[in-house]
Amino acid sequence: MPAPAKKAFPLRLDPALFAAVERAAATDLRSANAEIECLLREALARRGVKVGVSEKPKRGRPAKEN
Repeated sequence: MPAPAKKAFPLRLDPALFAAVERAAATDLRSANAEIECLLREALARRGVKVGVSEKPKRGRPAKEN
């Protein structure tokens, strides 16, 4: 089963802001996209907005059917 699709959309950022995100991402060994997602989740949590967790794709070989 393929992984659930993520919503893709264009995001315009100030170049200095994006550079700061890239530096933070490198420190955390993440991509800039993953860092932005993490920062958004943290900001929403501070505001008390609950964000559901999407179903993670199963890894490995599928179970054998009998």
